[in-house]
Amino acid sequence: MRHGDAHRRFNMPKSQRRALFSNLTNALLTHEQIKVTLPRAKELRTFADNMITYAKKGDLNSRRLALAFLRDNEVVSKLFSTLAERYKGRNGGYTRVLKSGLRYGDCAPMAIIELVDRDVNAKGAKDLARVAAEKAAAAEAEKTAE
Repeated sequence: MRHGDAHRRFNMPKSQRRALFSNLTNALLTHEQIKVTLPRAKELRTFADNMITYAKKGDLNSRRLALAFLRDNEVVSKLFSTLAERYKGRNGGYTRVLKSGLRYGDCAPMAIIELVDRDVNAKGAKDLARVAAEKAAAAEAEKTAE
């Protein structure tokens, strides 16, 4: 019998696996495209699709369930506003897994997982804003030093 064999174990305890997929889901929903190993990408699909399904429901209980899993208010607000609107007409299949060759160090199969109809400007947008703010602060500090 194969009861309870639905998910991959990845040779780690349940709490560690939950934290891993919580963080990977956060990264995917923030950047809308990430590169991970192929088995992790295939397993991540279920978590990301469930979070988008919660967002499409839009009720308070769904928001609390998403927040309990993701633990990040910024990502949950993006999920329930931007992504819920984007996928309201789609019945599942919100992610796409593309194989991207083998990793150099250990020859692990790698994959790119991305949201379907993703915003190409979302990837790295937070870092670009941070760098621009740092440059502006440095220019302001230089200006006041003169």
